[in-house]
Amino acid sequence: MIKVLIADDHAIVRTGLRALLKSEPDLELVGEATGGYEAIELVGKRHPDILILDLSMPDLDGIAVTRQLKPEYPDLRILILTVHEDEAMLREAIKAGAFGYVLKRAAEAELISAIETVRRGDLYVDPAMLRVLLVESTEPKTAQSASPEPLTPRETEVLKLIVQGYTNRQIGETLILSVRTVEGHRANLQEKLGLHTRVELVRYARDHGLIG
Repeated sequence: MIKVLIADDHAIVRTGLRALLKSEPDLELVGEATGGYEAIELVGKRHPDILILDLSMPDLDGIAVTRQLKPEYPDLRILILTVHEDEAMLREAIKAGAFGYVLKRAAEAELISAIETVRRGDLYVDPAMLRVLLVESTEPKTAQSASPEPLTPRETEVLKLIVQGYTNRQIGETLILSVRTVEGHRANLQEKLGLHTRVELVRYARDHGLIG
């Protein structure tokens, strides 16, 4: 069971998140905070695996909360949920230690995908903001230049669905595979490519003509 804590000063947002989390059998809502300081306090008391954190709160903003929590709780996965489609805020949130950045207008399925992604320790960025990281990245493409082992047709299908934001469960339903089989294909393609985050996989897929 994945323990999730919500921190948002808008009651209507918390209500929606509460309903969404309760609809997922492997997610457990362990608390709700209405401000940044309360979020920090509840993390210490409830020890969640994932903190869904509003970026803009009246007492302490999400980036400041992230900066305070990460040194003390390095295993905590912080998922920023915000209305701000702002490149500078995205960069600052990731720099502070957030594992995810999702826009509040995102579909419920995308938020669940984000939760599953950050749970694995991978970075999740809202598709609307993903281009920011792709364009600005200056990291040397050592994995691509090393001529990795070619992917099988099935691994390529799985990769295409991963970069579209599909969860392992959704990939399994689409390709008529078990979740365990999907996880195996995912692990194989990540090992072949030497890539482990969704951002890296999207960049690879783009560079190799697998997505537009």
